[in-house]
Amino acid sequence: MHPQRERLHNELHARPSIYFSEPAHLYHYAFLADAQGHADLLARLGETTGLVFDSEVVQQILTHEGKVLKWERHTEFSTLTLMVPKAGDDDSWAAPPAWLAQVIESQNDALINATLVLVEGSDTWRGSAEAYGFIDPAGSQVGGGDATVWGDFHLDTGGINRLLLLNHGLNAFRLGRMVRRLLEIETYRMMASLSLPLAKELALELQAYEVELGELSDRNAEQEEANPRPLLTALSQLSARLERSGTRSRQRFSATDAYARIVFSRIEELRETRVDHCPRLGTFILRRFRPTVHYCAAIHRRQESLAESAARLNDLLRTRAQVEIEEQNSSILNSLNERASSQLKIQKAVEGLSIIVISYYIFSLFKLGLESLEALGVAVPPHTAATILGPLGVLIVGLLAWRIWRVKRH
Repeated sequence: MHPQRERLHNELHARPSIYFSEPAHLYHYAFLADAQGHADLLARLGETTGLVFDSEVVQQILTHEGKVLKWERHTEFSTLTLMVPKAGDDDSWAAPPAWLAQVIESQNDALINATLVLVEGSDTWRGSAEAYGFIDPAGSQVGGGDATVWGDFHLDTGGINRLLLLNHGLNAFRLGRMVRRLLEIETYRMMASLSLPLAKELALELQAYEVELGELSDRNAEQEEANPRPLLTALSQLSARLERSGTRSRQRFSATDAYARIVFSRIEELRETRVDHCPRLGTFILRRFRPTVHYCAAIHRRQESLAESAARLNDLLRTRAQVEIEEQNSSILNSLNERASSQLKIQKAVEGLSIIVISYYIFSLFKLGLESLEALGVAVPPHTAATILGPLGVLIVGLLAWRIWRVKRH
């Protein structure tokens, strides 16, 4: 059996919902946290509750003081969800238990989302969303009409977003799943929006980069005969800044795209229908959330397009430089060929002169020998000397020429 088979199969059962019956309060908090931050969160929970948490798993559901506590570990964040059954006389928007408030306070700097969902039954329904303190609420029937969700998306004085779910016919399983969808919409919406400040910051940077790239393109077009090295240096520096900018934002924009897809999917799973004359909850979210996602995606595309334009200009400049180098190399080769041709001519001239000088030297020796014989009393007639020296001289010159040819060939 493959060592990962059981673990991969059990992913079907990962991250279950809290199943409960109304009425209840559900306190949901999301914290930006790495591995160390998540460990600190569990340690703080253990101190305040006395419960034992398994840090090797990605989620746990435990019961504490009659309340159901669930924690989850995600890639970039961790979540806490507490389900508190609501008594008939409880405040509609009751504060969380004191021990949970202590944990939240200790992790307040990392808190990215805080949502309180009030689940009511038909018997406790007050008749209108305004009776629960909502201002201009958005609402819709969800789950095929088995529940109604209300919210105005205004944070209260404690920074908590409040949602009201009126259950008409959902059982404990479907109710838990519905509440989980609502909480995931809010959590992933906030996580997706994390890239908005970065996108606004990058918009100013990209504008400056576009102006600089345009100037470099104009210089390249107007100075065809100029040395491309200064342009290449400036373009390399611009490309380095673009790459640094892309490295800084690429992961964040990719996460935004992934989180936004989850939000769109969860809103679709709500299966909304209109309630009275109020805007639908999902429509209200999408109308304001989609522009954020589209803006971040547009900045990401703009960033990639700018990097591609810089790469194309870099290729053009390098092509120009390569052509100039090839022209210089061709000029150098032509010069070398001319020098080699001149050296060959000089060498041939030297070889001819060498044969003449050596021949003259040999004939001088023969002449000196003949004169010595005449001094000794041996007379050699001129025609006899010419008969002997003529063929001998030709033979010697031929041998010298053949020897020079052999040396050159070797």
